[in-house]
Amino acid sequence: MGDYDDDLFRREMTGVAPLGEDDRVHTAPRREPSLTQRLRRASAIARPNQDPNPLTVPEQVPQAGPHDIIGLKKNGVQEGVYRKLRLGKYEVQERLDLHRVRLMDARDQVYLFIRESQNQGLRTVLISHGKGQHSERPGLLKSYVLHWLEEFDQVLAFHSAPPNQGGAGVTLALLRKSGDASQKNREFFYEKSRAQR
Repeated sequence: MGDYDDDLFRREMTGVAPLGEDDRVHTAPRREPSLTQRLRRASAIARPNQDPNPLTVPEQVPQAGPHDIIGLKKNGVQEGVYRKLRLGKYEVQERLDLHRVRLMDARDQVYLFIRESQNQGLRTVLISHGKGQHSERPGLLKSYVLHWLEEFDQVLAFHSAPPNQGGAGVTLALLRKSGDASQKNREFFYEKSRAQR
């Protein structure tokens, strides 16, 4: 800038006072998006012709009534572990809310939720699908969620939550340990057995 520009600037700024510390706008630090927000964003971005989601949407799935208590224990799950899941004794490590979510979006969110939860080493998750008692087809989303959980290899068992955790409108799922978690568990018990010798 030349001298003329400096003089012009100073004349134009006559009477202008700098902002004080209290007058400045302070923005809150940006928070990381929640798991549910990341899942919704990922399902919105997903391209139909590049669908990696193996979960199926058949025309008919076994119908679960809005108030039905449903559960499944896959092979290899101990009865005591399943009982603790049924009774809600395991701490819920992550939640997915599917209220007001369309069926195909719910499918994508369930797939991404289970996959990401297992990658993070989580074992017990909660899916809130609602009862669907006022829907045109009662229990439709609930029925599909149960179908998908049964299809998913990473899900070892699932059961309707106890009444204090949502009852028939919520499903608790027990996930398979990730490879890293299984290895850490083996190492822990190996060291423990060595120490007892």
